[in-house]
Amino acid sequence: MAVTIRLSTPADIPSIYELLIEFAVFQKTPEKVIITPQQMEEDKDLFQCMIAQSDDGKIIGFATFFFVYYSWSGKALYLDDLYIQPAHRGDKAGTKLLMAVKEFAQNSHCKKMRWQVSSWNHNAITFYKSIGAVIDDVDINCDLYL
Repeated sequence: MAVTIRLSTPADIPSIYELLIEFAVFQKTPEKVIITPQQMEEDKDLFQCMIAQSDDGKIIGFATFFFVYYSWSGKALYLDDLYIQPAHRGDKAGTKLLMAVKEFAQNSHCKKMRWQVSSWNHNAITFYKSIGAVIDDVDINCDLYL
């Protein structure tokens, strides 16, 4: 199956939202999703997303990201979420999507990319290590909801 990677458009938001809910269920934390498609549309200046689209036009995965600045390294891209539907994980869609985000970061003059991976997600950890990512098991995330 051919997979196309492209930047999302506002018309893609309903499909992205459905996949975001699937991803939250996969992560075993659906209750943490408080965003709505309407909010995603309202935040279109901040909402950056690439999608993986099958040759029949169906969106089968997404990667959301944003730019950050780290005092130790400079401009970076933070990969917030990357999700490929389970039926398409053997199609290299995830690799293509991640490499497209990496290329976007490089073309945007970022010094690095950063993202999280759940400690129980051994397949993802293996995949990320295979592309050269360094898995930091020291830092702990902090969220302060406003």
